[in-house]
Amino acid sequence: MSRLAEQLLRRLEFTVVRRLDGLLHGDYRTLFRGQGLDLADLREYQYHDDVRHIDWNVTARQQTPYVRDFYEDRDVNAWFLLDLSPSIDFGSGQVTKRSVSVDFVTVMARLLTRHGNRVGGVFYSDRIDRVIPSRGGRRHVLHLVNTMLAPRAVPTKVTTDLSTLLKSALQIVPRRSLIFIVSDFLCQPGWSAAMRSLSHRHEVIGVRLYDPLEMSLPNLGMVVMEDAETGEQLFVDTRDAGFRRRFEQQADAREDQLRIEFAQAGVDALEIATDEPLVEAIVRFTEMRKLRGRLAGGGVRSGAGPASHLVGAS
Repeated sequence: MSRLAEQLLRRLEFTVVRRLDGLLHGDYRTLFRGQGLDLADLREYQYHDDVRHIDWNVTARQQTPYVRDFYEDRDVNAWFLLDLSPSIDFGSGQVTKRSVSVDFVTVMARLLTRHGNRVGGVFYSDRIDRVIPSRGGRRHVLHLVNTMLAPRAVPTKVTTDLSTLLKSALQIVPRRSLIFIVSDFLCQPGWSAAMRSLSHRHEVIGVRLYDPLEMSLPNLGMVVMEDAETGEQLFVDTRDAGFRRRFEQQADAREDQLRIEFAQAGVDALEIATDEPLVEAIVRFTEMRKLRGRLAGGGVRSGAGPASHLVGAS
């Protein structure tokens, strides 16, 4: 394993993984629905448990709420579908979307394997480059991270077709699993149907990476803008307020369409910006999932406020 991968894992274990374990209090499974078909155990209800798992018969007999645990809740098989196309190399500051992707995979893979679960990865540039089968342990996480950090051949200048990655996952991932799709979703349209098919078989979470400069342009004067996917260049004058306004309108329209695509696929999205602490993004997403579970089970009082900030499936 490379020294760089080891250094990265050690840094994130100390600064992020341990902190997340503390913030989630071992309740990392709240990130996932992960309910299997085989009943594993019954236990007393605890704060933040999904009320949909309450066993009402046992609750009535014991006069205290009891919830069902399932085997899938205890044994998570996770896969990372990794979009490593040229557009994720962009970053307007010191952090690129690619480095955010590496950090996220490192943190989540280690958080999962620390609890005895297995992780695997499917790597995509303009095609499926590599598949790493799911296994457990810290050494396996290092193997996954090292593969992400390794230099890659520059793909041909074509627009990313994310549906290729998603359709391949249907063949590669054999059993019901937790799947993270890690991408900036700057790609050809038509991928939501493949994501919907994937979500029918697996628990799917979209991890959407973005940079603030992709949402709004400041006044930078005359600049050359290049499409990272196709290499097409355009000389623009960002001093033009009308141009900046049209740019933001296009970005807003793309955001609206992306949310529609996630909703149609029935998938929640964890959104991470290049200028945002990773811990905050993951904890915010976890709280959203908890709120969604309480709303679905009638566990939120009337007047507690809308869940309009939830991204993805309703």
